[in-house]
Amino acid sequence: MTPALTAALDVELHKLAASRVIRTTTVLLVAGITILTSALTYAARSGNDQVIAQLGPLADATGWALLTGVAAQSTAAGGLLAFGVALSWLVGREFSDATVTGLFAQPVSRPVLVAAKLLSHLFWTALVAIALTAAIALTGTLLGLGAWNTDVSAALGRQLVLTVSSALVATPAAWAATLGRGLLPGIATTIGLIVTAQVTAIAGTGAWFPIAAPALWALRPDAVSPAQLALVTVVPAIFAALTITAWARLQLDR
Repeated sequence: MTPALTAALDVELHKLAASRVIRTTTVLLVAGITILTSALTYAARSGNDQVIAQLGPLADATGWALLTGVAAQSTAAGGLLAFGVALSWLVGREFSDATVTGLFAQPVSRPVLVAAKLLSHLFWTALVAIALTAAIALTGTLLGLGAWNTDVSAALGRQLVLTVSSALVATPAAWAATLGRGLLPGIATTIGLIVTAQVTAIAGTGAWFPIAAPALWALRPDAVSPAQLALVTVVPAIFAALTITAWARLQLDR
């Protein structure tokens, strides 16, 4: 990591920590998914037929399998939306607030600045993933779902990976926010990714679609091969490069 990137990352991390948007998103994501997961798990264990009917393949699951399955379903959509909106804000607000012109006078280049934004988003994602996984683990313990075993540990590990993956596949939002010069294009792109992932999952081709593969893997590890799961890394690699290139080509009149 170059000195310029280190300095830019330090600034972006401080901005991120002070951001009310990021703090609110963190609370809504961690608390929201935990509460929703707890409520649905409790209702299903209590025999609520309406809730059980909505669980699909998890209808017959019990104990930790039910809890972690519901958490994975909630994270698949809610996590991608939250991370995409946050990333759209991190990148798009420079255009919406008209602060992007000031970046041309900075000693640090624009590609380095946006790379720092992407890295700060990834760092925040890791913290959210740890917090959410810990909250799910605590919830299962408080609900008395039984002792931990290797299956429980594996399911919680998949929850952690799913949360991080949901942020990685949201990277196209940064590129869209750059091209569209604002938050809304990034948010619209995020919603489009969610819809596309749902369609491919229903069509049975989700394992080959990097946006849908992490959720499918978290729910059914045997349904997604290591090669298919590895495709997830292609999305952030490509769109991070596209975003950095787009920032390098920014002009004051656009």
